[in-house]
This record gives sequence, C-alpha cells and structure tokens, in this order.
Amino acid sequence: MDTTLLVIQALNGVQLGLLLFLVASGLTLVFGILDFVNLAHGSLYMLGAFICATLTFALGNFLWAVLVALPITAGLGFLVERFIARPLYTRDHLDHVLGTFGLILVLDTAAHLIWGPEGIAVPLPEWLDGQTNLTAEIVVPTYRLLIIGAGLAAAGGLFWLVNHTRLGMLIRAGASNRTMVSALGINIELLFGLVFALGAALAGLAGMLIAPITEANIGMGNNIIITAFVVIIVGGIGSIKGAFIAALLIGLIDTMGRAFLDDIFKIFMSNEAAETSAPAISAMLIYIIMATVLAVKPQGLFPPKVR
Repeated sequence: MDTTLLVIQALNGVQLGLLLFLVASGLTLVFGILDFVNLAHGSLYMLGAFICATLTFALGNFLWAVLVALPITAGLGFLVERFIARPLYTRDHLDHVLGTFGLILVLDTAAHLIWGPEGIAVPLPEWLDGQTNLTAEIVVPTYRLLIIGAGLAAAGGLFWLVNHTRLGMLIRAGASNRTMVSALGINIELLFGLVFALGAALAGLAGMLIAPITEANIGMGNNIIITAFVVIIVGGIGSIKGAFIAALLIGLIDTMGRAFLDDIFKIFMSNEAAETSAPAISAMLIYIIMATVLAVKPQGLFPPKVR
C-alpha cells in the first residue's frame, strides 16, 4: 500500500469527518435537547453555502463572506425554530418529519427562485488556491488544510461553549432535564431558539467550507443529512463528544473504504470480483457500523448523562 496515498486519504477522511461533525453537532443538540427531528437541518447547510457564495462575489473576499454569512445563517435558524419548529414541539416525531420535509421542499424551491437552477462556484483567494508540501512526497491542497483547521477550531469552540460557559451549562441542563430548567425560571423558549441558531450556524459553516470544492447547489444538504443522522446515532443522541468521535470515525472509514477496499478484496478475490463488490460494500460500510452499534449499544457509543 502506498504510504503517501494513505496519508492523503487519511487527511481527506479527517476533513470529511470534521465537516460531518459541524452538521451533526447542531443536529444532535436540537434532537437531544428539544427532542425535535429536523430533516431540514441539511437545508441550512445549503443556505449557508449559497449565502456565502453571494457574499463572496459582493465583498470580493471569501473569508469576509464566511464571517458575514455565519450570523445570517444563525438568524435563519432562529426564525425556523420560532415559526416552524416551536409549533411542532408538542406533536409526535412523525409530525416533525412531515413538517421539516415540507420545509426542505420550500427552501429548495426558494433557493431555485433566488439563485437559479445552476450551482454557484465559489472562488478562493490566490493564497488558498494552491498546494502545500507536508513532506517531499506528500502534497495536499492548501484549502483542505484550512478546512481541517477551521473544523478543529469550531469543535474546540463548541466544546468550550458547552462545558465552560453559562449558556453551555443551561444547554447541558436542558439536555438532562428541560422540565426542571423551565421550573427554575429559565426562559426555555429563548434557550431553544439559541440552540437552534447555534446548530444552524454550524451547519451553515460546513456548507460554506465545502462550497469552493463542490460549489453551492440546490439539494446539496439532502445527502449529508442522512450521514449526519448516522453520526449522531453512532455517537449518541445529544452527545457532542460522541458526535465528534463518530464523525471522525465515519469520515475515515468512508474515505479509506472507497480508496482501499478493492485492494484488500484482491488479496482473496479475483480482480473482477473485487472491483465489482468493493464499491457496493464501501457505500454500505457506515450503515453496517450503525447497525452494529445499535445492536451492541443502542444508546450510542458516548450517550449523554441523564439524571
């Protein structure tokens, strides 16, 4: 096995894992604290990408566009919570699914009307649109290193917010016993809105970071939301630590499986059989892992503490 290719694919897996974490962390907060199934979380990922793309052309700078787009995406999340999610809190999960699925259709149509059917390619600054030599043989795109750095910084900031601030204390308390939090005089509706806005900002950031690679396009959030649900199920619903570890695990397994599974199969299969079966099995790997975790530990690998 080529060591250089292994390192490059490992970095790609870490990048994918951190992007999944940004989406899954907000999803697990909303699901774990609000007990709300939000299928439209991926649409906020899409809107973050489109808003950032528009601002990049308006401001002439991708990084400034990200900074301006983040509070806008958070505000959209707050509005979604206030007018869509809040009326559904007392309903069952089926109503959550139906309501947010309808919201996906509305937001996809709105994006089509505003930005058109074609995707928007997001230009990078010249200093990011190049290659970086990690060693004499390992060369990776500079922007992918920025994604890894930004993902780690966002993860560190989220851990600090949840574990070392008053808002984080309320979030953890709401995840454990929201009835008690409300009884203690905390404005639970405002807390829910802030949690939703935080989740939207994180999902939007993931969309902004991936847009220069895949471009902003309609429906881009519908694919990642499925994988994000796999992440929170494997890590434990409501657990930030679980989402982080599971996202990295899923990202590495998915990337490595697609890159090397056929080579492994060729050890004990014919080349034709390996090349035929490897893509199908690599596509199923993350779901096999999810099924295994559900069978062995239904609450996930790192479920939150509930009192």
